Amino acid sequence: MDRQFLEELERITGDGRLLRHEPMSRHTTFQVGGEADVFVRPDEENLSRITGLCARHGVEYHIIGNGSNLLVGDGGIRGVVIGMTGMPSRLLAKGTLVTAGAGMPLAKTAAFAAEQGLCGMEFAAGIPGSVGGAVVMNAGAYGGEIKDILEKVVVLGADGRRQELGAAELELGYRRSCIPERHLIVLEAVFRLASGDPREIQAKIADLRDRRRDRQPLEYPSAGSTFKRPEGYFAGKLIMDAGFKGCSVGGAQVSEKHCGFIVNRGGATAQDIRALMRKVADGVEAHSGVRLEPEIKMIGEFPE
Repeated sequence: MDRQFLEELERITGDGRLLRHEPMSRHTTFQVGGEADVFVRPDEENLSRITGLCARHGVEYHIIGNGSNLLVGDGGIRGVVIGMTGMPSRLLAKGTLVTAGAGMPLAKTAAFAAEQGLCGMEFAAGIPGSVGGAVVMNAGAYGGEIKDILEKVVVLGADGRRQELGAAELELGYRRSCIPERHLIVLEAVFRLASGDPREIQAKIADLRDRRRDRQPLEYPSAGSTFKRPEGYFAGKLIMDAGFKGCSVGGAQVSEKHCGFIVNRGGATAQDIRALMRKVADGVEAHSGVRLEPEIKMIGEFPE
């Protein structure tokens, strides 16, 4: 990145919204990752100007939410990282529709819906991601997925224009959408819910929260479920049956509480985590013939 690019980027973002050589360990729930060359927190007004500037100068940029499904390499990220959680995010209800900005925490959105007496989003109350990230990966838990409740999204296109897309246009599948392929950036999402009894909704959220606390290793940094669920199987059981419960590489460990999670027990590096993921995937394939695929998105440089 040349000096002219950086000066113009700083003029666009404004005071305090641009950080140089920013450790990505501060922006991922794994709490690992090297430095981003540049980290910016835009508002919606200057987001398209930032992406346009990057395009004109041939500088790669990455969009992240709160880093809850992300593993950043120890070598850091070249180019610009755009953090969406810094954007102003509205949250409102109209009838059975709930509108949330991309940077809004998904759990906060689910709690808001419950307060309005709207049901259907309870499954999302324990997912530690942002609304934008949840839409991009069609996040889900306890039998529910974003595609079940998503009405439409507002996105920023590669041409810098806002556009509205219906849920059916996003090709939502198991932990995927066409949003990354089309180089779209989610700005806000509209969820269609149903009216319900607020006490029953809150009780369901509390039950799911207790189940999550009892069954998941929330006491350690992680990125949630490490591997996708293979059709007809559960990743955690395959890992346990292959003998990898508690297996470690450096500071990374297959959780002893739930084998579907790799956790940072302290001092883990991204390389530790990736090496353990490979070890587990190879071992499970050798034991059961099933190849586990990462659910976690990996970006940045991973020096060997």
